[in-house]
Amino acid sequence: MIETLQTGRLLLRPFVPDDLDALTELHAEESFWWYPLGRGMTPAETAGFLARVTQGYESHDHPSLHAVIERSSGSLVGWAGLSVPLFLPEVLPAIEVGWRLGEAFRGLGYATEAGAAGLRWGFNELGLDEIVSIYEPDNVASGRVMDRLGFPAGSKTTHPGRGIPLVVRTLTVEAWRSAQDRWPGPARA
Repeated sequence: MIETLQTGRLLLRPFVPDDLDALTELHAEESFWWYPLGRGMTPAETAGFLARVTQGYESHDHPSLHAVIERSSGSLVGWAGLSVPLFLPEVLPAIEVGWRLGEAFRGLGYATEAGAAGLRWGFNELGLDEIVSIYEPDNVASGRVMDRLGFPAGSKTTHPGRGIPLVVRTLTVEAWRSAQDRWPGPARA
């Protein structure tokens, strides 16, 4: 249940085992995982992450994350896409759109571009009625991306395992369709 998506500047494709080295480098950046870990991931944690994501591709029950590739350089810049937010049972059943980018690739609009591709895929191809996005209120940059993607203000809750505050924002397909002109270019390859 994972398709390759394309935007003007990005290619969102399934992860492959050969992505491990580049992903390990990105995941080691403290800022990449500051929310929620407050630190970078170890190589072993990254290998486990990649194994879980690629194993998820075998399930046809729900979508999974994409590797985000900068088309001009061919570099892995992070990941984005749709997933089930199992860490927050109170919102289930739900599909979440999310993104994480390496520090060198932030501030370029890539998170908005990748998030928009995920929304198009979810609403147009998967036929979802709504998509959530979840963030820590201190992560102001992610909140701004959600604003640009058209998510209305959300509801506050607490991460059940970490005790940290979260905001859950929900975008319906109707609201998304009424604001289609916000998102750049075609999403599908």
